[in-house]
Amino acid sequence: MKMLHFAVLFAILLSSSSHAADFCVAKLKGAGNPAGYACRMPSKVTVDDFVFAGLGVAGNTTNIISAAVTPAFVQQFPGVNGLGLSMARLDLAPAGVIPMHTHPGASEILFVVQGKITAGFISSSANTVYVKTLKKGDVMVFPRGLLHFQINAAGINSIAVVSFSDPDPGLQITDFAFFANDLSSELLEKSTFLDDAQVKKLKKVLGGTG
Repeated sequence: MKMLHFAVLFAILLSSSSHAADFCVAKLKGAGNPAGYACRMPSKVTVDDFVFAGLGVAGNTTNIISAAVTPAFVQQFPGVNGLGLSMARLDLAPAGVIPMHTHPGASEILFVVQGKITAGFISSSANTVYVKTLKKGDVMVFPRGLLHFQINAAGINSIAVVSFSDPDPGLQITDFAFFANDLSSELLEKSTFLDDAQVKKLKKVLGGTG
């Protein structure tokens, strides 16, 4: 009798576990949400949904920050939907910088592929600064949500590959959040302790109004 009960229980467990999905390739035509995107029908999934070739191509660093980020997030790489990870490539020309920013949804780990990169983050509890100049082969981690940056520390193009603990880590660049919108100069001056001329200069450079 005990063997029969065991066999029935095993069959129930096997049956219930067999319904668990192996993956949830993103159905990008729908709207995303904090829980991710809706799943594409398995019959519509192909091997190409699990492959992303874009990280082998250098990004365009001809811009105000002399740097480029090539993301392999869920929007570009639907196969990572629901898996708790994603990647990106950083290209920094000489003097290039990824400005102070935060990823609200993920921790980040950076691997230097070429050149040297000075990177750091600031703790939220005591505003302690952790900075290191990384060489080829070095790895640095940036905890979720903390302000951090990367600066080219070599006279050549520097390259890094970064990985995130979420398919859609989010991004907020501090300079653009302050000066690339229509928040009034008066409020910015009071909240940042910058003078009127400096605020207006930064708004002009970054495309802000107000």
